Amino acid sequence: MITWRAGVVVGLGAAWTGAQELTVELDEPLSFPTVRALAYPALVGELAIGDRVQLNVSALARGLGTGGYALVVARDGALPADPPAGAGHLVKARYTPLQAMVLGVDDQESPHHDALRDADDLGGMPVVVADLHSALPAVVAGARHAAARAGGRAPRVAYVMTDGGALPAWFSRAVAGLREARWIAACVTTGQAFGGDLEAVTVHTGLLAARHVVGADLAVVAQGPGNLGTGTRWGFSGVAAGEAVNAAATLAGRPVASLRVSGADARERHTGVSHHSLTAYGRVALAPADVVVPVLDVPGLGPLSRRVADQAAALADRHRLVEVEAGADLLEALAASPVRLSTMGRGLDADPASFLAAAAAGVHAVDLLGA
Repeated sequence: MITWRAGVVVGLGAAWTGAQELTVELDEPLSFPTVRALAYPALVGELAIGDRVQLNVSALARGLGTGGYALVVARDGALPADPPAGAGHLVKARYTPLQAMVLGVDDQESPHHDALRDADDLGGMPVVVADLHSALPAVVAGARHAAARAGGRAPRVAYVMTDGGALPAWFSRAVAGLREARWIAACVTTGQAFGGDLEAVTVHTGLLAARHVVGADLAVVAQGPGNLGTGTRWGFSGVAAGEAVNAAATLAGRPVASLRVSGADARERHTGVSHHSLTAYGRVALAPADVVVPVLDVPGLGPLSRRVADQAAALADRHRLVEVEAGADLLEALAASPVRLSTMGRGLDADPASFLAAAAAGVHAVDLLGA
């Protein structure tokens, strides 16, 4: 189940909150003698050139996900220092060799426990739900654009990260960059995901923490980087987007469903509105949501816009369809993102419809704040 390799750190690359890139020379090469590796110092300690490390290269050897990285499992020789004594008994990535103990925002030992113990209401907070992690910066860009257009302050945004993709929030350069730019106020990691500013047991307590601890005006719920799909109707991690709609509605929030849209994906099931969105919102989401249908007012996207509207009509029996103009001004707002926009390896220029659809959901969420 795991393809292991050992090697020596021969170079240090980029670093961001919670993560460090390395170049590792392998003792036993794959089809190449060195690999780009990623270490999480909070789990394996700080690493330096010359350190020997143990690597999980399973996905890399198969040419699959993990961003092209081998993952550092441990450093040979000296063990990391014990963490400082402190509160917290939530275990995430449970019963794996790298399970981590964290202080949950909803933990009995948390200073926020009393606030969350009986919390049950989001007070109508808009909750934008998206399938892919790549939607996060686009949603926030749209929200900030709408607020600026209305002459108001930028909304305070919390990102509630589910555990369908990467488990460590540290993997995401987007989260690190959005936090640094103050485009998001906090990342709340839920379920088995960990490494956020706040840790929560479920999406429900993650949303409640976004409202009652972070003081967010709106929340964005999406899985971490990475997306598991099998080409089957039900075998994809984005199914959880429908459950997130249910959670937001159960807690008296305003669910806003962001459609996964593409004009560049060669796969028919993901052209226009992805079958992931149609299944998650059309079959899994039992509570009604505002489904944002982008009107793609950009040269060359007219036929795609009509296709998206036709496909989204299948969701009208259960949800409220809301058309939002997505034109040149929104495209400019996306281009100003402080983090790189990329979905399935395609940037803004290659697949503008994908990001415009997500940004339109952010626009509608801010419109709800003023309603």
